[in-house]
Amino acid sequence: MKKENKKGIVRKWIVDILIIIVSAALYSLGVNCFISPNNIAPGGATGIAIIISGVTGMSVGSLIGLINIPLLIAGFILLNKRTMVKTLISVAAITVFTDYVFAGVPAYLAENGNGILASIFGGVLLGAGLGLAYSREGSSGGTDIVTKIVSRFCPNFKLGQIQLVVDGCVVLAGLAVYRDLNIVLYAIVEIFVQSKMIDMIVYGGQESKMLMIFSDRSEEISKRLLEQSRGVTLLNGEGAYSGDKRQVIVTAIYKRDFSKVKRIIKETDPAAFVVVTNAGEVFGKGFSKLY
Repeated sequence: MKKENKKGIVRKWIVDILIIIVSAALYSLGVNCFISPNNIAPGGATGIAIIISGVTGMSVGSLIGLINIPLLIAGFILLNKRTMVKTLISVAAITVFTDYVFAGVPAYLAENGNGILASIFGGVLLGAGLGLAYSREGSSGGTDIVTKIVSRFCPNFKLGQIQLVVDGCVVLAGLAVYRDLNIVLYAIVEIFVQSKMIDMIVYGGQESKMLMIFSDRSEEISKRLLEQSRGVTLLNGEGAYSGDKRQVIVTAIYKRDFSKVKRIIKETDPAAFVVVTNAGEVFGKGFSKLY
């Protein structure tokens, strides 16, 4: 490996670790300011730690670390080592930030049982922390590790389904301990806000779509799209039944531009057959740079 490549790898690792530490700080701030003081158990190791802390009085940070120890060991055995190293750093940082650095920060205590603001702002901070960690191939440990392990041995289960079941069990455990339906509802709100924040950071605020356009007037549609500064690729296609040869247009656009492109297709060829799919990320000219 060349010396320059080694320096690049080391530089990338340093940047990744710094961002993961910042993500842990945001996550811990959300836990200490909004989530833990209002007994909201938002799933995962953090939710379990908050429940146990409410019963035993142990510190949330220490419990997060203890719960993650067996999961980290299993992860190092069964999962990608690079991801697990970053996850270990993240868990250690969350433990330290939660129990020591942010231990004395002012907590938002919901008045009159109204914890909706705590759920929303807690979800924003936790989601921002997790999103930054995910963007650097890290995680907060806990159910993230469980989900990946289960997915490896049971590939028929989707990651989202596994995560939903695991987090759902934690939320129900919170209901059993606190015996307050409001706590469960606040946890659901927090999980929803958190997931939206993660998607915004990991996939970016610019949602995109990919279109495959089947038309007898593909050249005209392509020309009009190019005039709108859209990237267009033409694929040679053939109808399986008719045997007719035609060009298939493939293009990626921002979601905000979909109506304009749809109108162009309709005006040029109302009989066109169009397949539209959501694109989580699009890299390259006209979109985000490949990182």
